[in-house]
Amino acid sequence: MLNINKTIENGHALFALSGRLDTTTAPELDQELKISLDGVTTLTLDVKDLAYISSAGLRVLLSAQKLMNKQGKMKIRNVNETVYEIFEVTGFSDILDIERA
Repeated sequence: MLNINKTIENGHALFALSGRLDTTTAPELDQELKISLDGVTTLTLDVKDLAYISSAGLRVLLSAQKLMNKQGKMKIRNVNETVYEIFEVTGFSDILDIERA
């Protein structure tokens, strides 16, 4: 299960994610991002309460990063040790703007 708490204000979008970002839940986040990012120049993903991320979740983050490279910037903040380890092993720690918890 994935919970998405979304706030969009003055070109800034904050998505607070909790639960699991996996094959089952990744399409939900992908859809939320696609309908929400028009006109957004700064996207922040707060993953403090994200327990797990799978390759499907990583694909959604990569897709969001590619979109935000065209219109602004994206940051992933409050990355816990479990999720950071996945970013490191996959090389995503080199391509994403990550702020550890």
